[in-house]
Amino acid sequence: MKLALVTGASRGIGRATALLLAANGYRVAVNYRQREAEAQQVVEEIQRQGGEAFAIQADIADEAQLMAMFHRLDEEDATLAVLVNNAGILFQQCRVEQLDAARIRQVFATNVTGTFLCCREAVKRMGTHHGGKGGSIVNVSSAASRIGAPGEYVDYAASKGAMDTLTKGLSLEVAQQGIRVNSVRPGFIYTGMHADGGEPGRVDRVASAIPLGRGGQAEEIAEAIVWLASDAASYVTGSFIDAAGGR
Repeated sequence: MKLALVTGASRGIGRATALLLAANGYRVAVNYRQREAEAQQVVEEIQRQGGEAFAIQADIADEAQLMAMFHRLDEEDATLAVLVNNAGILFQQCRVEQLDAARIRQVFATNVTGTFLCCREAVKRMGTHHGGKGGSIVNVSSAASRIGAPGEYVDYAASKGAMDTLTKGLSLEVAQQGIRVNSVRPGFIYTGMHADGGEPGRVDRVASAIPLGRGGQAEEIAEAIVWLASDAASYVTGSFIDAAGGR
């Protein structure tokens, strides 16, 4: 059985992705930072459906915790085949003129540095030049990287822009090592993250401006992620799926 790691998998897109990967036969490592009970619920739901999963705590902004997580994965009989870099943070909506350095550092520590380090460790385990069997990395970016999120989350959007550059550059670095690297850029999706930014009803507010006329569901994004991770996308690397309802 192949092993898949999904960061930030206790809720939203990460949760939906973990469930779908398990349904497709992967043993899933359900990473969480703080929501232990929710992560365990994801594991239990996978197990009820006949799949295999386990929860693993790590704040990916902390390199020591991140390394401990990968060392835990090394104890598994299954080899790491899929990494989904889904963990990300944002803060209260504000304009750039209201930002401070501490907030920017926190956003980039998780969304950029943490993602880079997860990629680094995955490549060391997947790459044929390291004795690995290849694999797939899928980065969960955001339509904000294209739109900029003015008046709301320009810092978050910029961090996702950095993730997009990572996706393209890393895909070219490791294409000859059996590793594919792709990205999904979700638009306005019904997840708990909007409450983190201070506006739980944000998706409903902007729905009329989305060409398809509605917000998206986490399960719809998971379908794109799991397709990119699968052998069905074996000739796809360095690519982006914009799952944003046409926006």
